[in-house]
Amino acid sequence: MDYKEKREKKLDSRKSMTDTTPLLDNTYQENNRNNNNNNFYYRFNSFPVSNSAVVEMTTSSVNSKQLRSVFLGVDVGTGSARAGLFNEDGKLLGSASSPIQIWKDGDCIEQSSTDIWLAICTAVKAACALGNVSKEEVKGLGFAATCSLVAVDSEGEPVTVSWSGDTRRNIIVWMDHRAVKQAERINASNSPVLQYCGGCVSPEMEPPKLLWVKENLQESWSMAFKWMDLSDWLTYKATGDDTRSLCTTVCKWTYLGHAHMQQINEKDSRDMEACGWDDGFWEEIGLGDLVDGHHAKIGRSVAFPGHALGLGLTLSAAKELGLMAGTPVGTALIDAHAGGVGVMESVPASDSESIVDEDAISRRMVLVCGTSTCHMAVSRPKLFIPGVWGPFWSAMVPEYWLTEGGQSATGALLDYIIENHVASPNLANRAASRRISIFDLLNEILESMKQDEGSPFITALTNDIHILPDFHGNRSPIADPKSKGMISGLTLDASEKQLALLYLATVQGIAYGTRHIVEHCNANGHKIDTLLACGGLTKNRLFVQEHADIIGYPIILPRENESVLLGSAILGAVASKKYPTVREAMKAMNAAGQVVHPSKDVKVKKYHDAKYSIFRDLYEQQQKHRSLMTEALS
Repeated sequence: MDYKEKREKKLDSRKSMTDTTPLLDNTYQENNRNNNNNNFYYRFNSFPVSNSAVVEMTTSSVNSKQLRSVFLGVDVGTGSARAGLFNEDGKLLGSASSPIQIWKDGDCIEQSSTDIWLAICTAVKAACALGNVSKEEVKGLGFAATCSLVAVDSEGEPVTVSWSGDTRRNIIVWMDHRAVKQAERINASNSPVLQYCGGCVSPEMEPPKLLWVKENLQESWSMAFKWMDLSDWLTYKATGDDTRSLCTTVCKWTYLGHAHMQQINEKDSRDMEACGWDDGFWEEIGLGDLVDGHHAKIGRSVAFPGHALGLGLTLSAAKELGLMAGTPVGTALIDAHAGGVGVMESVPASDSESIVDEDAISRRMVLVCGTSTCHMAVSRPKLFIPGVWGPFWSAMVPEYWLTEGGQSATGALLDYIIENHVASPNLANRAASRRISIFDLLNEILESMKQDEGSPFITALTNDIHILPDFHGNRSPIADPKSKGMISGLTLDASEKQLALLYLATVQGIAYGTRHIVEHCNANGHKIDTLLACGGLTKNRLFVQEHADIIGYPIILPRENESVLLGSAILGAVASKKYPTVREAMKAMNAAGQVVHPSKDVKVKKYHDAKYSIFRDLYEQQQKHRSLMTEALS
């Protein structure tokens, strides 16, 4: 079979997946039949793909045998949309980012799907230009995004989720905490589905947010035709296919992914009906109307990450992105989970060349360190761990149960501590003049302080400053959204040196939180002994070294810094059939970089053990204080 026959067979295969599926709107199908204008654009929910679009992709591929095979990953974070292009070995060829708008009003944090799509298009075009990659070379595309909630009407237009009524603001951002009371009521139900998310839902998950909208924005609730995780909305926008990801639905919507344990192979996984919804749960919490129409508003069909959707990019989406119509698009991942896929097989060559140990992946935990930090570990048996989300079946690595810990504010907390200090503006200007990050400058100040004060190691500078980093609640392992941040050891000192100490103590507090999560997971069945880390914070050498010293495990950094983008690109590689499975693509495209080992100085370990004890005690003190004040006000 020659290249052309193979390519046409793949296109026919992808077409067969959708010819009988009811997922594409009737308007979409009707427009496909009736529309002869290749530039036709039917708003957001309908993306016509004419036969000429598929032919365009096929013809270009056939005439471009010498072109590279490049895979595009798109990641929508809290503050920007990013795009990265990778070759089949996972090497980054080019990347670009574009800022996205965000509205914050107390616990309410909102974004715009229209704004996000425009930012994606800008980033994709810039990345292709920077990487000198033609649209014909892009063989597959994958999306990842924050687990934010998107509302659209029957025409695909935004439906406001904001008190302001601003129709642009149709996304409740992942870190929005408006639904704390709704989460408490849902948890009081003690529904069996809750055991698969650590025993309780978080206000950052979708059911509490949905309940909040129903109770507070009745008009929006009535207008909303689809409620989607942001990752799923992106693939829907790109392909017109409403299939939802097992990653998003299982991790954030209480969908029971293990209902599909017998459908793991490609043939059986096509057009999977969403049989993992617990209708009784939705009815019990007051959202029974979401069950109507075979769960049409929240997902009638699901797919494993990387599964090829629809007929690939629609004509309109391809034009907006500057890509080829028909380019395969893989079912999406949440951004942190894409980071896991992009880094989890990044083991040093000496380890990967030794005797194959299929269980080795179960002894690793991935830290995805950005605005927040997510802690991802997988296992063959399902492990129920109080206060830690999961177990989620096949939500990240196929056929493995996922355990997902997390800290709701890490990068965001460091920014908050630094930016709200009086010494911050001057430091920021000095760092900018030297073209280094403010973290690098603070690290230099700490090194100088160590020399001046004769401290045995930098870590010891914070011996009388202790921080509980729960400034946005505790996601894991305490699962207390009402937990507050605490700082012990403040003085009237407002100098740059004092800011450096607060910064270091904050880094340590975040690392102690990760140690708490790792110890809690190992106490409940995991056997984690190696950490892999990715995300923006890992570019800070002090942040990584403190984590290694405090947790006591080596930390493997990936060869490519953009692990979330790589994980997204892997989805495109699988959708294009370059690799048969996500796991095989991970093994081919992941690669290790530097390995950071914990200090061998026993004094460093003794010091951190003492500070960790104080860290644990801070929360206990807060609970006592909360109880005393509750009693006083009763």
